[in-house]
Amino acid sequence: MDHSIASESTEAAPRIERVRHELRRRNLEVRSVTRLTPNMIRIILGGAELEGFTSLSAGDHIKVFVPDETGETVMRDYTPRHYDGERQLLTLDFAVHDAGPATRWAMNAQVGDRLQIGGPRGSQIISGPIRHWLLIGDETALPSIGRRVEEMQAGTSVTTIVGVADVRDEQQFESLANVTTLWVHRKDPTDASGMLDSLKNLTIEPGTFIWLAAEGSVAKTIRNYLLTERRHPQQWLRAFGYWVRGKADTTEKFED
Repeated sequence: MDHSIASESTEAAPRIERVRHELRRRNLEVRSVTRLTPNMIRIILGGAELEGFTSLSAGDHIKVFVPDETGETVMRDYTPRHYDGERQLLTLDFAVHDAGPATRWAMNAQVGDRLQIGGPRGSQIISGPIRHWLLIGDETALPSIGRRVEEMQAGTSVTTIVGVADVRDEQQFESLANVTTLWVHRKDPTDASGMLDSLKNLTIEPGTFIWLAAEGSVAKTIRNYLLTERRHPQQWLRAFGYWVRGKADTTEKFED
């Protein structure tokens, strides 16, 4: 495994460490399928090929290889929700929104089915003088937000703002951290207004690191609000468009 690390930092700013991993494809078997909520499917994968699998950050992504409507193999990005190295079990959560190839595969998956994955290619580890975490996202960001919250150390201060369709899509996370959870119910996942309203009523103290992931236009709107109206320091913010309405297999990473 290549553990070469590059970092970017400024004085009194968060530190971002980038760790590269050996890139491998793995053929795995579906061990269980659970409908967590009306719009989230949890699939646990297993197999001997998980030996050596590494995911160091809740922001990691793996590729899943699934057939599209023509039978051609396509790749989609998913967050490793949890990895149990002792039992060699990998948990993936699939948000049921625009029904693309990966969503269709998850909706039809059964125990014993096979899935090929690749990666993660690397991890970004965020550390430094962070006094508070603010995690913002929609259903597609819930796997990363949930993992982040569950892995936080005791006493860590974190607030989450998550947009979902309704109360049935809310999730509960076990954590040693001090967590404040704000749920925003909205029908249109490209509507940023509900999350913006929650932010406008929220005090963002110095030393708050903000991680944001949602539909591309929503992430851009919220990022611009945080940088311009709230004047949040750019080095204390990471924003991603995890998906873009009307564009297959499209993600956006905004300039830091």
